[in-house]
Amino acid sequence: MRGRAVFSVFLATLAYASAARAETLNLLIWESYIDQEIVDRWTEKTGVTIHQVNYDSGDARDEILADPGSNIDIVVVGENGAALFGRKGVLEPLSEANVPSLKDYAAEWRKRCAGHGLPYLWGTMGILYRSDVVKDRPTSWQDLMRPAPALKKHIAMFDDHNEAFVAPLILLGASINANDNETLKAAFDLMKEQAPSVLTYDYVITSVQNPSTGRNLHMALGYSGDQHVLNDKVGVPGLWRYSVPNEGTLSWLDCMAATAGSPNKRRALEFLDFIGSADSAAANAMALTMPTASSAALKLLPEAMRSDPAVYPPAEILAKSQYQQELSVQSVQARRRIISTLANFQ
Repeated sequence: MRGRAVFSVFLATLAYASAARAETLNLLIWESYIDQEIVDRWTEKTGVTIHQVNYDSGDARDEILADPGSNIDIVVVGENGAALFGRKGVLEPLSEANVPSLKDYAAEWRKRCAGHGLPYLWGTMGILYRSDVVKDRPTSWQDLMRPAPALKKHIAMFDDHNEAFVAPLILLGASINANDNETLKAAFDLMKEQAPSVLTYDYVITSVQNPSTGRNLHMALGYSGDQHVLNDKVGVPGLWRYSVPNEGTLSWLDCMAATAGSPNKRRALEFLDFIGSADSAAANAMALTMPTASSAALKLLPEAMRSDPAVYPPAEILAKSQYQQELSVQSVQARRRIISTLANFQ
C-alpha cells in the first residue's frame, strides 16, 4: 500500500531530523503545499530549519501522526483530523495566547479546526483534465465516473477513504459522509464500473511524476490548486485545468497544527504564528494560487485574485458543496475494504 511506502520514507528521515533537533522542525505536509520563500524567510529570521516530510494521502498522514514515536513537530491536517487528533491529545490546543495571529481568522474557520489548528488553506474537490486531450470542460461527475471510451486507462483516482467516495456519493444524491452499508455498496458499484478506465489510484501529483504513468494521465480526481502544481511539474503552463462539477462537491479546509509531544513546541507555535500572519498568509496564498482563511491576508490580495472564480469559488458552487464530518469506525473500515478491492476490477 502507498501509505506504508510513504511511512518507510518518513522513518528514513528521522535520523536526519534528530541530528539537528534544536535547529530543525519537522513539518508533515502535502507536496508543494507551502511557499519555499516564506519558509526561507522564517529560517533567516530564527535560524530554525523546516524539514518537510511529504505525504500523498490522508490515510498515509494519519498513520505517521498516530505513531507515538514520530518526530513530527507541525502537521497539516483536514478539519476532521484536527478534531480527531485533538481529542486524542496528539495536537496542541491553540488560542490567541499561544498563536496571536489567530485573531485574524473568523470564528467559523477556527471552529472547523476544532481549537487545535490554524486555518491554513481551503478549496474544493473537482476534476483535473489535460486541455490538449480533453477538449470540452468536464461539467459533471459522470465525466469522471463514467468516462468516454477514449479515456480508458488515462484516469487517476485517489485511494483515500474520504475523498475517493466524494464523486460516487454525490452522483447517488447521497451525503459524502454516508455511513450506512447500503449507500456505500451503491458507491462501490459505481467505483467498480469505473475501475477498468483507471490507470492509477495514486494521487495525481504523485503519479504525474512517475515515468510509467505520468504521460498517460488525461483526467484525475483532485483539489482546487492542483492544476498549478501539475503544470509546474510538467513544465507546460495552462496544460492542466480544473473544473467543479455542477452536482456540487466537497468544500475542504486544511488546518496547520503543532503536535503536543514536540520537544520544540515553543518554536512550532512560533512557526504557526509566523505562517498565520497577514503578510505570510497572503504571500503563501498568492504563491500557491489558493484561497486564504485569514481576513487580514485577504485584504492584501490583488483584486484580480479575490474575484477569480477558479480561486474563490462562486456562491452557487459553495451552496451545493458539503463539508466532511467524522465517519463511524465501521464506515471507515468498509470504505478501506472497498478501496483495497478496486485493483481487482481494473
